[in-house]
Amino acid sequence: MSAIPLDIEALDTRSSRDGRADRSFKWLVGIAGVFVLVSLVAAALSMLWGGRLAFETFGFKFLWTDAWDPVNQQFGALVPIYGTLVTAFIAMLIAVPVSFGIAMFLTEVAPKWLRGPVGAAIELLAGIPSIIYGMWGLFVLVPVLSEHVYPWVDEHMGTWPFVGRFFAGPPIGLGMGTAGLVLSVMVIPFIASVMREVFLTVPGRLKESAYALGSTRWEVVWDVVLPYTRSAVIGGIFLGLGRALGETMAVTFVLGNAHELTTSLLMPGNSIAATIANEFSEADSEMYRSSLIALGFVLFLVTFVVLTVARLMLRQLKKREGT
Repeated sequence: MSAIPLDIEALDTRSSRDGRADRSFKWLVGIAGVFVLVSLVAAALSMLWGGRLAFETFGFKFLWTDAWDPVNQQFGALVPIYGTLVTAFIAMLIAVPVSFGIAMFLTEVAPKWLRGPVGAAIELLAGIPSIIYGMWGLFVLVPVLSEHVYPWVDEHMGTWPFVGRFFAGPPIGLGMGTAGLVLSVMVIPFIASVMREVFLTVPGRLKESAYALGSTRWEVVWDVVLPYTRSAVIGGIFLGLGRALGETMAVTFVLGNAHELTTSLLMPGNSIAATIANEFSEADSEMYRSSLIALGFVLFLVTFVVLTVARLMLRQLKKREGT
């Protein structure tokens, strides 16, 4: 057999070209990663600088003061922080089990001809603008709740010992309970889509083996599917929580926008995002504007803490799975 001639010069040229392309690609993706970090730090620092007057004037009391008086230039973030956390908690309390049920139905129960249309409907719901959810909540959900639901809740549940104060109040329809319900409808498509996709990654042999051993459908999901996809499911839940914490327009329509600290879910309240959206155009003083920007920095910190906790939880889960 004759030897195949090699063009050493052509090989060196190609190797040099490939090396330059690889280095260029490395620099490009490195710049993209650094850009994300720089943008994050720049956004945080800009809000911190914009809210410096409020932080210098009120100090850490800004975080636990419930006063919000633009006339007397007294501002505190406690009511918006409380409203943000309560509405997000209500949303997740409703959205997580409903999303789990949807994902379980689409992957384990629904016939194949139905899985595609329902899955597409869930993804379409995720693409609806938040202002549409807010208008639906204000014009459809609020009248229904104020006329048919909240009067019964106030009459029957408002008299319960210890927890009655959470359900007592005037049935006006606007309030933290309504905002939490609208938020849950908004985040369900995100969490359900993530759960559905990760449930589909479970190998069929694992589930078939469990069924062969006599496990019920619920036991297969609880003992096989969830442990296999636990990290991804928690990540999807925290993704929905981040969306609920930062939502603006939908909450603004139905929350009531009242700077009052109350335990009743039927009473109007406020959130950080809704306060900024409603009052930034009306801020007629430097202190007023600085306080609103400081609220934005507080929301940034709250979201950052939530996502950090999520990452730590996922890291611990991965360590346990590796042992």
